[in-house]
This record gives sequence, structure tokens and C-alpha cells, in this order.
Amino acid sequence: MPLAMPVGVLIALLFGVLVWVLPALKVTAALIGIAAVVTIIRRPLRGLLLFGVLATFVPYATVQIGVRTTVSEALLMLVWASLLAHRLFALYNPPLNLLRTERWLIALMLFSALPFVVGQLTVNAEGNGPINWVRWLFNLSPLFLVPRLLNDEKSREQMTIALLLGTLLLLLLSIPVYLKNGNSTAIISIIGGLGYSNLDSLNEGLSGFSTRMGTPWTHPNIAGGAMAMLLPLAFCIAVARQGAVRTLGVAVAVLAAAGLLFTGSRGALISLLAVMCWMARKRVPYVGRMLMAGVFLGALLMMFYPPLQERLLGLFSSHDASTAVRFDEYSHFPDAMKMFPLGIGFKVDPPVPGTGLWGISNLWLNYIYKLGVPGMVLFIGVTVSWWKEARLAGNAVTLTPDTALWLGTRGGVMAALLSGFFDHYFSFTTVLIALFWLLLGLNLHEARRLQKKAQCALSDSGERS
Repeated sequence: MPLAMPVGVLIALLFGVLVWVLPALKVTAALIGIAAVVTIIRRPLRGLLLFGVLATFVPYATVQIGVRTTVSEALLMLVWASLLAHRLFALYNPPLNLLRTERWLIALMLFSALPFVVGQLTVNAEGNGPINWVRWLFNLSPLFLVPRLLNDEKSREQMTIALLLGTLLLLLLSIPVYLKNGNSTAIISIIGGLGYSNLDSLNEGLSGFSTRMGTPWTHPNIAGGAMAMLLPLAFCIAVARQGAVRTLGVAVAVLAAAGLLFTGSRGALISLLAVMCWMARKRVPYVGRMLMAGVFLGALLMMFYPPLQERLLGLFSSHDASTAVRFDEYSHFPDAMKMFPLGIGFKVDPPVPGTGLWGISNLWLNYIYKLGVPGMVLFIGVTVSWWKEARLAGNAVTLTPDTALWLGTRGGVMAALLSGFFDHYFSFTTVLIALFWLLLGLNLHEARRLQKKAQCALSDSGERS
């Protein structure tokens, strides 16, 4: 007897009982959720594409799956579960050869078990270390999903569209709310309806940034870092693509530039300017003109937009509060290294309550704070390996439809790393680092494709000669 018939009857009876005892709206939501889960299990690529949209639109919308986590992280877990199911039931799975950068990241993930155990034993504070550690590992995992699910140009193009679409939705939500209300807390009532939790503490935290734009990224500096990371990709797509995809790239590039200024994130702004100078040195088309236009528009904003005046002038002021805090953090950081030589692990985020220590607003030093000096060395190994492995030959870069994704993701990863000199958000911030490792993976495998294409072209020309 075919199995589909009794299973279908059983499911129909189950949902008939649920409709009888529960409100119809909840049953409908459950049906939609089950259908989505089944679809992702059958086609894990769709789950990753949905992650690309939601992680850039509502990154911290939460869901309860035994423990409360973000929808974005739950999608990553579901994608890996579906890949495991495919591997268990498929007759053949072609082996994947790990690249050097991927092996470095595996070493970092394995080493993190030692600071995790040490932190559980030595840090006297409330926190769920095992859950935080597992979540961090899943946030690193998009690097390994790229060769498994985004192994052709079509799927990578779909992923690019998903990332830009989610970013566009975030900007279309955040900028009008900010322009209408002029403060960072106006967004809270809206994102509360999108599944965000702890709204009281979020309102209290954003009240100190009243003149800066609030977004679903919750913190203006995190939002600025996300914009700086995704804006190079949007620019390259806007220049190199045609049709609706180009329109999407233009819209995201223009709105993200405005959003970056409205967030007032100085570190993200400086990082993006540095990346643009690198692109101009590589003779990427239009970048030089954009720099000149940016200087002109920046001067206009400096004259007519007081919040930006305050943020930028604070860079050169000895009385700026955030700058003073950062200098204090650096001066107290050796105390944290002495107290926790192998890092504090994953039970809590810096600073550890009750120790009198300070936090640290630096990407690499935050790795030392959490994983010790060996953890920072391994992270540097990952990034150096990526820089060498994903590099193309030649100084000039021709921006074409074939190189747009490589150049956009390389500029985005560079902007994220450069912002690490000012903030720590690309080290252990959930969802944001998942996007970072996804872009790094896209850049790595796009470079590998372009390198192979160049080698094939050289061999063909050698045979003809």
C-alpha cells in the first residue's frame, strides 16, 4: 500500500482536530510554518535565500525553538539539518575539497572549545555558555554553505538579489520613520510587531542615540557596519548589471549611503571611504567621481545636518564621550588579558560583571577578550588566507557583469575588517557575522571561478599559438 495515502489521512485528521480545539489563525500559521520547513528540507537553497532576505531586513526577529533565538539563526540550523538529511538519504554526495581559508576557520572553531570550557569554569556570571557557543558556530557556518548550495553562477546571483532585497526593505522601513520622527526610538514600536523581544531594554539603549537613525539592526553602529559591508556590493551590481537587478542595486546603493550618514557611525563611514580609495586605486569605473561627489554632498550635509556635524567633529574633539571611552577601554585592556589569559569564553559578553573590567571596541582585541591570543591569531590566519586566496592577478580591475560579485563582496569584507579598528561588531555579534562570513565565502569561490577561467583562457591561447 502506498505510504502517501495513510500519511496524508493522518495529517488531515491531526489538523482537523487542531482546528476544532485551537483558533483558526494559529492553525493557519502552523500550516504555513510546516509547509515552509518541508520546502526548505526538500530544497535547502531556498532556506539560504530566505536567510539572505530576513538577515538583512529583520535580523533580530526571534522565534522559540526550545530556546529563544533569531529567525535568521533558526534558518541556518534548518538548512544544515536539511543538508544532513540529504546526505543520509542520497545515494551519492560528491566530496568537497576544503580551501585553505576554510581549513583555517575549522581550526578556529575547534580551538574555541578550549576557551568555552575555561570560561564556563572561571567566569562567575549568569549566562548560557553552551547555547551562545553553538549559536556562534552556526553564525560562522555560512562560509561552508557557499560551496554546497551556491556552487553555480545562477544560485550566487539569486543570493545577491536576496541580500540586496532584504537591505532595500530595511532601508525603506527605517529612513521614512527616521525622517518623520527624527529620533532613534521611533522604530521600536514597528519592529516589536516583527517579532523583536526585550523592547524595554532596547528603548533604554537607543535613548542615548536620540539624533541617530534607528533600524532593525537595533544599534546605529551595527547598522552603519552592515551598510558599509553591503554598499560596495550594491554599487558593483548597479554599475555592471542590466534591467531590474540594476535598478535594485542603484536603489540600495543610494539609500544605503543616506542610511549610513543617518546612523552617524563614524567608523563605518571612514572604513567605506578607505575601501572606495582602494577601488579608485584599482581604477574601478565611477569610483573617483563618486568620491568627488561624496565630498561635495558631505560638505552640504555638514552645513545643514547638525547630527552629522556633531558626529564628525567629535573625531577631532578631546571632549567626545565615545572617543574618550574607547581610549579608556584600551588602557584597561591589559587587565582583562591578565585576569583571563585564555579568554572569557561564551557565558557572557565583555565586560564580565563584578570584575571592574572594561569592554573593548576593537575586532581583534575582542577575539583576545573572548578566545585569548591564540583565538586572535587564528582569526588573523583566516583573513590573511582569504586575502591571498581570493586575489586576482593585475592591479587594475575591470568591472564587468562577470567580476561584479567578486569586487562587491571583496570591498564589503574589507569595509567590515577596517571597521574593526573602531568597533567590535564583526567578531561575535549574531547574524551580522553570519552575513560577513557569507560574503567572504562568496568572494572566495567567485575568485576561484575567475582564476580557473583565466587559466583556461591562457591554456587555450597557448594551444592556438
